[in-house]
Amino acid sequence: MVTDLPRVMVAGTHSGVGKTLLSAGLMAALGNRGRRVRPFKVGPDFIDPGYHALASRRPGRNLDAFMHGADLIAPLLRHGSAGGDLAVVEGVMGLFDGRGASDEASSAHIARLTRTPVILVVDAASASRSVAAQIHGFHTFHPEVGLAGVIFNRVGSDRHEALLREAAAQVAVPVVGAVRRHDRLRVDSRHLGLIPTAEAHHSAADAVDAAAEIMAREVDLPAVEAIAAEAGELGTARWEPGSRVTPVNRPVRIAVATGAAFSFHYTEHTELLEAAGSEVVRFDPLADESLPSGLHGLYIGGGFPEVYADHLSANDSLGSDIRALAATGAPIVAECGGMLYLCESLDERPMLGLLPARAHFTSRMSLGYRTATLATSGVFGARGLRVRGHEFHRTATHPQASDSPAWTIDDADRREGYSTANIHASYVHPSWIGTPELADGLLHSASRIAKLGV
Repeated sequence: MVTDLPRVMVAGTHSGVGKTLLSAGLMAALGNRGRRVRPFKVGPDFIDPGYHALASRRPGRNLDAFMHGADLIAPLLRHGSAGGDLAVVEGVMGLFDGRGASDEASSAHIARLTRTPVILVVDAASASRSVAAQIHGFHTFHPEVGLAGVIFNRVGSDRHEALLREAAAQVAVPVVGAVRRHDRLRVDSRHLGLIPTAEAHHSAADAVDAAAEIMAREVDLPAVEAIAAEAGELGTARWEPGSRVTPVNRPVRIAVATGAAFSFHYTEHTELLEAAGSEVVRFDPLADESLPSGLHGLYIGGGFPEVYADHLSANDSLGSDIRALAATGAPIVAECGGMLYLCESLDERPMLGLLPARAHFTSRMSLGYRTATLATSGVFGARGLRVRGHEFHRTATHPQASDSPAWTIDDADRREGYSTANIHASYVHPSWIGTPELADGLLHSASRIAKLGV
């Protein structure tokens, strides 16, 4: 039976097999065939969805069973696919790589929860007959994961492709593509992975266009669509942001930082704020010399302020506006890079000085899921609220936390971040999807400022 929401997952045998550009190229190539593609990414990744958005001209969205909760994954997929006729989900790491030693929040877990067929990307650069054993292992490892096709990547020649196809014929999984080694299938990387599209829009767009052209030529797109059409039933439940938050009882205006320095955002967070009746406006701290007018709150997400520290430090006019807004008591939420912007300094460059801390770049990567408890009552409400989120950074602050920390990290028994009467700042990116009380808390704090007529 053909599903009412055709969908397919592009997963890999491991990280680095080329999933992101192949997924973005597939999205764009299917869009060029007239399909209304809706893009998704497994896991908490902020960067890859930017490439998906370029390819599909729709916001990239994340599906994370740990942060959002397993029961919300299918409804989130249904919500994010509204108006589309085909969904493409890019996996994370290797197909079965999940949280710790389990496959929780893995691509395989998401595929099972959504009954989405999987196309496996195999890096064939240094292999021939051995790919048969590799495909066989992934096909049989978990019978509830529907491995429906294979795309070989980095194929060297026609002869190499023939050997790969001959080997794969021994396993009952069809080959739907053999993508050659292409210099055009490459984008620059930095200390946290690919350079975000907000910073490298033109080169990223060129890479996505090249990937679309290559996928149309070297992948059997009708076969991919046929696989997507055989996805299992998803269910009718849809995530509705308006049902997750409490409507505001007066006009509330919240500004969200965007641009190259602060590009880490989840689409659904903004949807929650807007669904409650607040007005969300955007500003770019690298380009705008003033805040939007009439604000009652501020949300500064993550990104790469360490790359743009000189520019941020030099924007004195905007800095004065943000400090003035903070002085009114308006709530300010700052995650990761946003927190660095609020510090006294970042790599010796003066920042906003709203937090008693200095920040600096390090060689150590801090990466992983976090379970945390709200440690201090403030912007998000009363202390004690438990959340799930993640960290993703190569910077550090001194001190690591204030006497009034933002969170207690449950699995590490440590204090994290800074909390004042109207500022909540930390390295943790919590999921408002899984814990909509966070959106409610920010909205309530902003509404109180609106009531005062500040």
